[in-house]
Amino acid sequence: MVNFTSNTYQMKREILSFSNKISRKLPKPERKFIADMNCGILASESCLLTDIVDQLHEPSRKINIVDRLSRHLAKGTPKDALKAYLTQVKKWCPDQPVIHIDDSDVVKPDGYKFESLGWVRDGSESTSTKNVYKKGYHVTEATILTKSNHPVSIFSKIHSSKEKGFTSINDITFSAMERAATLFEKATFVMDRGYDDNKMFLKLDSLKQDCVIRLTAKRKLLYHNKWVFATELRNRRKGKIKLPLFYKGKMHEAYLSHIKVQITASRKDIYLVLVYGITKHPMMLATNKELKSKDDVIKVAKIYFSRWKIEEYFRCKKQIFQFENFQVRKLKAINALNFYLTLCMAFLGHISMKPETNALKAAIIQTADPVKEKTAFCYYRLAKGISGILSYAKEGVRLWFRTKRPAYRQLRLKLVV
Repeated sequence: MVNFTSNTYQMKREILSFSNKISRKLPKPERKFIADMNCGILASESCLLTDIVDQLHEPSRKINIVDRLSRHLAKGTPKDALKAYLTQVKKWCPDQPVIHIDDSDVVKPDGYKFESLGWVRDGSESTSTKNVYKKGYHVTEATILTKSNHPVSIFSKIHSSKEKGFTSINDITFSAMERAATLFEKATFVMDRGYDDNKMFLKLDSLKQDCVIRLTAKRKLLYHNKWVFATELRNRRKGKIKLPLFYKGKMHEAYLSHIKVQITASRKDIYLVLVYGITKHPMMLATNKELKSKDDVIKVAKIYFSRWKIEEYFRCKKQIFQFENFQVRKLKAINALNFYLTLCMAFLGHISMKPETNALKAAIIQTADPVKEKTAFCYYRLAKGISGILSYAKEGVRLWFRTKRPAYRQLRLKLVV
């Protein structure tokens, strides 16, 4: 690559333009802070304040800059910034988008001073036969697929059962659903087996939203006026609709079947979509979408299998930006830091929507030097390329916020006779 400084300038200008869209209604100190956080996190690929400060290139003492960032985080997430962010995300998405809701965890096994630290199941070490629990926080996330088919978060909350006023994880999940329903009149919510709960079906019915939820083996369904286990219906059938699917790094030939049934929650007609040939036991998907043809059944299966993108979103957030390595202690500040990480992930989504012919995007990919020419999830290479370009910066973005001073008029003495 030749002209590094030109690419660095364009990258900082792109970050600043994105930050200003989020912070345009905030006071100037808050606008500077959001620009600093976005640029610092993307350049350092870290959520540690000390690493972020190293990339801001300010002449002040490091401890003073860390204190300044900490004070801003202690104020929490600015409501105007969150509102502007959601408005921006809405422009990137189709009218009836696919929304994935899932839970994750943030593990802090050696933490003692973190506020309301609870116990969570460590997903990275737990297996199907053994659960490993460590100190940490729960994370409830709702991501939406943009027009370029990449996930961007519209709801992300770190919470703990130990915090004051905590009611239940279901209430937080319902808050995510309500926010999505407020943004879009109609959406399709995709959830895994952990959300196979009558309360979820009833909530989605009340919001008049579509859903695709994977059922557990315990689920009973009403079929021909008789309550039967979903597994019994699964074992009676064989897939008739052939569908090639890419799942866990391999190509599979899936076979689909569907049955009209009723669920215990609302006694409304839904469809049970069965997916054979992918896992040891065929998958059972419940959907309230109308299935009129073979293409509709295939579409429901593809919508569910797009769920891996939220899992990749979690993995990218933890691996690229070291999400579990934060050091702020108060839960309010932790959620504020999580919001700025979400902004950085959204910036990657913003860059991914640019055409391949865009000069800045081409420079990012060239700097990342990827092994594969194309990939289904490009956030890793974009983050690496952006960090590589910003590594040539010798100054931060605060100098772009110049103080506008009025032109002083020349002093004149009035002659008094």
